[in-house]
Amino acid sequence: MSDEEVTEESTPEVKVVNEAPIAGIGTFVFGKWDASEVTCSDPGISPYINLRTVGVPHSGGRHANAWFGKSKLSIVERFINGLMRTGKYSGKKNAAAKSFEDALDAIANRDDVNPLQTFVDAVANSAPMEETTRIKFGAVSQPKAVDSAPSRRIDLAIRHLAKGSIQATRKSTRTLTQGIINEITKAASGDVTSFAISKKDEIERVAASAR
Repeated sequence: MSDEEVTEESTPEVKVVNEAPIAGIGTFVFGKWDASEVTCSDPGISPYINLRTVGVPHSGGRHANAWFGKSKLSIVERFINGLMRTGKYSGKKNAAAKSFEDALDAIANRDDVNPLQTFVDAVANSAPMEETTRIKFGAVSQPKAVDSAPSRRIDLAIRHLAKGSIQATRKSTRTLTQGIINEITKAASGDVTSFAISKKDEIERVAASAR
């Protein structure tokens, strides 16, 4: 056998595997919507958006004490936990999860799209690019604009989306489901009347003045 034949036979075939932009391949959120169809328009936060859920989105806080453990937690569960931050929905996870599931159902029936895509678009549009911190020089402190970390951007986006959804129900006959639909739909389209979009613009405006 010649050297050329040995070289040709021993060379393995290289298979190209396309990486998914969002974690969650092969999983269905609430057993209805395929997470593998969802993409993120913001490449900065797409590696940190996790849609992997198994059954009910309830981890029992197993990632609470781990460094960057929240990156292993589905943003669906993180948003549901954000709805219970304060107020009359505190501690009512089943009610919050049911309201969010009903909101996704309503968005899917109205727009005929994967509602997870609308939710991810809302998170991407609500994530501020920069914010301010205070730097002290001797006895003088002044604000300074800094870039926001991807994990921090997602934290703020989820917090403001959940807060906007809850505020929509105050002094109103709207249910929590209607508040979620209203907030997510506006944020996904970049509407400035959305609470999350308005907070993002405010944070970036203050940071721009502190450059």
